[in-house]
Amino acid sequence: MAIELFNTLSGRVEPLAPSDGAVLRMYACGPTIYDYGHIGNFRTFIHVDVLRRFLRQSGITVRHVMNITDVDDKIIRNAAIAGKPIGEYTARFEKAFFEDMAALGVETPEVLPRATENIPEMVALIERLGARDIAYQVEDGSWYFRIARFPEYGKLSKKDFDGIEDGARVEVDEYEKDAARDFALWKAVKNGPDGTPETSWDTEIGRGRPGWHIECSAMATKYLGDDFDLHAGGEDLMFPHHENEIAQSESASGKTFARHWMHVRFLLVEGKKMSKSEGNFYTLRDLLLKGHRASAIRFLLMSVPYRHQLNFTFDGLLESTNAVDRLRTFTQRMRQGGFGEGLNAELEAVTAQALAKYDAALNNDLNTAEARAAIFDLVRAANSAADTGSLKAENATQILRVLERFDGVFAVLEDRDAEITRAALEWAEGEGRIDEADPELVERLSLTDAAIDALVAERTNAKKTRNFARADAIRNDLLAKGIVIEDSKDGVRWKRK
Repeated sequence: MAIELFNTLSGRVEPLAPSDGAVLRMYACGPTIYDYGHIGNFRTFIHVDVLRRFLRQSGITVRHVMNITDVDDKIIRNAAIAGKPIGEYTARFEKAFFEDMAALGVETPEVLPRATENIPEMVALIERLGARDIAYQVEDGSWYFRIARFPEYGKLSKKDFDGIEDGARVEVDEYEKDAARDFALWKAVKNGPDGTPETSWDTEIGRGRPGWHIECSAMATKYLGDDFDLHAGGEDLMFPHHENEIAQSESASGKTFARHWMHVRFLLVEGKKMSKSEGNFYTLRDLLLKGHRASAIRFLLMSVPYRHQLNFTFDGLLESTNAVDRLRTFTQRMRQGGFGEGLNAELEAVTAQALAKYDAALNNDLNTAEARAAIFDLVRAANSAADTGSLKAENATQILRVLERFDGVFAVLEDRDAEITRAALEWAEGEGRIDEADPELVERLSLTDAAIDALVAERTNAKKTRNFARADAIRNDLLAKGIVIEDSKDGVRWKRK
């Protein structure tokens, strides 16, 4: 089956495949590194990660380009307030962004261009537009895109911009009005922070810096060509950012900029729009310091298909934590073996059906909810068979193959949670924010794996010498610190709650 994905441009679910039959060329808007990423941002990056993982799992080679916006209005403003050069200011948040992406299991794209490293390409694109009188320079030296010269403006966002007023301009990088305005391609140097060597460049079109929209057009076409297969991003970027990318790119090349557009919906938090004023604005680090696991956050953020709004709740996060635990416990049960020889044909059929449903769900517009459901149906059936002794060794092998395929996309079975949370605590301590962390979490994670192993070994020895009081005391002390000891016929295991 070929993957089918909703195309915002056409308004239809359409097959997605490499136009050259070899490599699917994909561009996804990356972060503007002026602050720590919030969970709404990461929902977008996680769903793009689901897509690239499933494409590769389906045998499709992907060339994924994601930009890093390291100069814009917000960065310049915040760096000036912090009293730091923008290079020093953005380096901190770029590092944090990739740490957070790794914590959430998001793969690194093949190409990661920074805006400040691609200024010549932006200038060349503006010059091409200027030669066609589609870009024009104003009195202060800034350059603008003439929207009236692009009749298809609005074709992505499906907004009606009849009667566009030529020459009505908007200077800021981001704006929310539904009215079209000629937008800035190049901002001439000004006094103050805008005029520092780090925030302006001497070029053939004057001294200044690029507008936000031209950055993505220049970097996408540099690394993927004038036309490519897929452009992805959050729904908030559809207008004006993506609309402006299309206008300037297609005006310069005369080609369709991107054939397929994927937009991920943002989320609500406890039923409300996420905002600092509502007190429901969360970065990944905020949640980690509260004691929530990175794996559960990833699993929750992808639990609802990308075209549907997700209501992020703490009850939902607890359910996601339990779901990940259930999957990991089940996987461990299948790996431990001890099942009878042979094959249960009925369970073999259930396993094959689960795999077929998993593949069909992701092929159908990345329906992550149905893909998850198919796997949990298999977990229920296999656990029931194992409890009655009818699950055989060959069944376990087949089920582990399905789990491996599932985890190739969902990426939650490997338990890195304690390591990730410990890194978040170290960061909080370095930033003077350790008081924001859950005190019980700090105590639990002060116990290293080696220390836990030693206590478990001491408990085992205490039981052998019939010192049951000491054995119980160790179990209870570890349980109070979030460490669960499990005695089984195969030995003693422990896990962090």
